Amino acid sequence: MFNFDWHEELIIFMNVAIAAILTGLIGWEREVKDKPAGFRTNMIVGASSALILSLGEILINHYIQNGLNNVIQPDPTRIIEAIILGISFIGAGTILKANGDSKVYYLTTAATVLFAAGIGIAVALQQYVLAVAATVLLLIINKVANLLKKKV
Repeated sequence: MFNFDWHEELIIFMNVAIAAILTGLIGWEREVKDKPAGFRTNMIVGASSALILSLGEILINHYIQNGLNNVIQPDPTRIIEAIILGISFIGAGTILKANGDSKVYYLTTAATVLFAAGIGIAVALQQYVLAVAATVLLLIINKVANLLKKKV
């Protein structure tokens, strides 16, 4: 069976919380702009990405420790692929195309949700500086793009 390790579980929970906070900042920025995927959605996407990847790591270690890696070949990249696929499905649901118009709406929202998943993955991999820097970068991108849009 699985080993019970409070320390490991607390680290995973800390990572999930960090991912939720970072992506919550992104979600708050989207919420203020009254976009469809706001505070809660981005927080849940980031936190769930961190949680799923962390649980995948535990599962892979379990297979290896029990000698099952010869029977089942664990591949952590498949977990990331599954997260991206699932989030892309959610993002696609936010995109709207106006009837009779070539304009597409909420594409940035869909991209932001995907980026939030990436931040959650980075936190799960304990790439904290990268996760914080990526969060700041996305906030800057959205702010600068908004300022440029107002000038045009």
